[in-house]
Amino acid sequence: SKFLNDKWMTENGFLNDVQEHKPWWWNIKVQKLNLSAPLILLPEVSCQKATEILQEKGYDQAPVVAESGLILGMVTLSNTLTSVLSGNAQFSDPVTKVIYDQFSKIGLEDNLGKLSCILENDHFAIVVHEQMQFNGNGSSFTKQMVFGVVTAMDLLTFISRNEKK
Repeated sequence: SKFLNDKWMTENGFLNDVQEHKPWWWNIKVQKLNLSAPLILLPEVSCQKATEILQEKGYDQAPVVAESGLILGMVTLSNTLTSVLSGNAQFSDPVTKVIYDQFSKIGLEDNLGKLSCILENDHFAIVVHEQMQFNGNGSSFTKQMVFGVVTAMDLLTFISRNEKK
């Protein structure tokens, strides 16, 4: 029955515009948010070190990305601390033990309308950009690069700063 749900169809790229009276910002591209480069953690970083890094740099969350470029998930301060305090993880464990492995991705060319639909259910979305890479024998493959992490606050800040008069 998901195909009957316009919201689900939009979030998963099967339907473009479900809102009849779209706000002025609906069709603006995600790249216009001017996101800063994300802090990225490798999977072997310990929960202790991840917590220290996030606090020191002033971030609540960071993507965990393998050296191959594969996005493994998101680590958040709250989930890390909750997992450690409940005994499900130790500070010495790698962050992969406490990551959210279900997350939404959005492209730089997607519109803010699609982003707003995602942010109705999720606290954040990982902004990705697909890059074509070639190896020594000339064969190519597409790799997703993490371009940023976007939250509802980022979207609201953009809208409030650019509100049409």
